[in-house]
Amino acid sequence: MGEAFGRWHVGDTDDASLMGYISSANIAAGFHAGDPNLMDQTVRLAVEHGVGIGAHPGYNDLQGFGRRRINGTSRELVNDIAYQVGALREFARRHGARLQHVKPHGALYMEMAVNPDFAQQFITYMRTVAPNAFVFCMAGSATERAAHEAGQPAIREFYADRDYDESGSIVFTRDAGRPDPAAIARKVVRACVEGRVTAVTGRDIEVPFESICFHSDTLGALDIVRHMRDALRAEGIRIAPVSEIVKV
Repeated sequence: MGEAFGRWHVGDTDDASLMGYISSANIAAGFHAGDPNLMDQTVRLAVEHGVGIGAHPGYNDLQGFGRRRINGTSRELVNDIAYQVGALREFARRHGARLQHVKPHGALYMEMAVNPDFAQQFITYMRTVAPNAFVFCMAGSATERAAHEAGQPAIREFYADRDYDESGSIVFTRDAGRPDPAAIARKVVRACVEGRVTAVTGRDIEVPFESICFHSDTLGALDIVRHMRDALRAEGIRIAPVSEIVKV
């Protein structure tokens, strides 16, 4: 959420329309998208709707929307994350809320997932400044392993509007097109009920997770979240901020 900059917006759905359908929000913190006014507005919307607030730090890459890898040492990248988390947390404090979680964005998220040194240094930072905040990550990632070893609470994600390979990793894309909302809803319900998803090769794989992620910049995001929410409720699946369900 909050993935815009000044007058420039990504996707075809505004955050105000989506906020009433979600339980947790990853809010852009200025490097790949977002600016002070937008962070303030998005945090306020989240508080009004009872949505869990998460910082969504990315590579310093406005032009590429944080979906291009930038070389840097683990310490440099963690410092970039600290800068962005601090900014977003102050807006949460301003509106009487707390930081529920941190989730790196795009290529930064993918780099951390496969870089044990980066993941460990990020988790060390979290243990210092936000030991009770959740880290959102992929199952089996270096991020999850580092969090588990250090005792940092972690939430594993299932990606509704992205494809999977057989390793359980998402297939990275800069343009997801306009996917079929009904097909996504069926995929999500099956993942919740069976714990499985069909990879791009056609083979079913197991996907352990506690949270469902979808992207506000995916075309048709409002239809996607409406279909998912209706389908999940029809299965009797509760939707709530992770801080209400997982206690630390």
